[in-house]
Amino acid sequence: MAAYWIAHVNIKDPAQYKNYMDLAPAAFRRFNARFLARGGEAETLEGTPFQKHVVIEFDDYQSALQCYHSPEYQRARAEREAVADALITLVDGL
Repeated sequence: MAAYWIAHVNIKDPAQYKNYMDLAPAAFRRFNARFLARGGEAETLEGTPFQKHVVIEFDDYQSALQCYHSPEYQRARAEREAVADALITLVDGL
């Protein structure tokens, strides 16, 4: 059963955030991730607004979790930490 990362991001330094964007795809490729939504027009109807919203589909929950904890993603995450605030939720599909 598919699983999803749902990410909400506020970028504080777009130039430095590019480092994350350059590194993260290695992890996503390794775990067969598919982007279903990535930025674009969005409107927060309830809760704290974020600038960017991303939905990523994985083959299963375990693959999604392994991707997050992979060395490739953790390296990218380290580049993102100081330059963006992120809320990432992993959810099982139906």
